[in-house]
Amino acid sequence: MSRTCGHREGIKRVKEIIRGAGQLGIKVVTFFAFSTENWSRPKGEVSVLMRYLGNFLDKEISEMDKNNMRFMVIGRGQPIPAYLQAKIRKAEEKTKGNTGLKVVLALNYGGRQEIVDAAKEFAKDVLKGRVGIDSLEPFGFSRYFYAPEIPDPDLMIRTSDEMRISNFLLWQLSYSEFYFSGKYWPDFGMDDLKEAVKEYQNRERRFGGLNADKKDN
Repeated sequence: MSRTCGHREGIKRVKEIIRGAGQLGIKVVTFFAFSTENWSRPKGEVSVLMRYLGNFLDKEISEMDKNNMRFMVIGRGQPIPAYLQAKIRKAEEKTKGNTGLKVVLALNYGGRQEIVDAAKEFAKDVLKGRVGIDSLEPFGFSRYFYAPEIPDPDLMIRTSDEMRISNFLLWQLSYSEFYFSGKYWPDFGMDDLKEAVKEYQNRERRFGGLNADKKDN
């Protein structure tokens, strides 16, 4: 089947995982929808994907709003088509007061680019005298990212049996747990999400420290 068919099925999985995440009590779910490198794909494929994303916003935002979900996008605006940027702004504005599940799309996003953009914003504050250069530290630096209010992920799920993170949330994934699935994204459903969460719950997160048993020895 063509890649555009895969994109169409992939949108369906996004809807399914959003519903599932809400049912499981997950607070934030972030989808890597389109990377800064994806512009190198055939123009026809990119155009179709942008249209699918626009249709998704047209059909799903009202339902998200009704279910108290907040919709957000991280990434650079340009060169996303103007019509799609307008839909994104409208969707974010419509749901910004909601307090339930945060649904985040990483669109025209690159982890390296986000860090560079954050460094530039910090440099601007230094030049304007708002902060001193020696004030820079990891926690404070993160407030210059695209959406600093979003917490670092607890779990990163990578489908398609790929063993890499592909420039996704490079800073934020520092202490995340990774789960790799052999399934392609269009086949990754609610049961797979539950299995990933179940495995995550059985892991011990030490954030660089020792586990309780080793501390006692």
